[in-house]
Amino acid sequence: MDINRALKITVNTGKVLFGLRQAQKSAQTGKAKLFIRASNFPEVLKEKTEKLKVPSYTYPGNNFELGAVCGKPFSVSILSVVDPGESDIMDLVSPEQ
Repeated sequence: MDINRALKITVNTGKVLFGLRQAQKSAQTGKAKLFIRASNFPEVLKEKTEKLKVPSYTYPGNNFELGAVCGKPFSVSILSVVDPGESDIMDLVSPEQ
C-alpha cells in the first residue's frame, strides 16, 4: 500500500486533525500518534514540531498535493493522526525521529 492510499483511508476511517495549532494541541494532550508534514513545511516550524516528541513523516509532495490526497479543497501543511482507523499508516511510514 502506498502513502497516498493509506492517507485516504486514514482520513475516511480514522481521526485526523489538520493544521499546526491542532497538531500542537493533540501532542500536548498525548492524542497525536504521528505528524505528517508537507515537503515544503517551513524549517522554523519543523523545529517546533520536533520538540513535541511525536513521530513525524515528511510527505513527498507539497502542501497543495497533501490537501488533495486528503480530499480537502485547501492546502494542508501538517496533519496529526490521532486514530489511524482501518489504515496501516503507522506501519507504512518510517518516522524521522
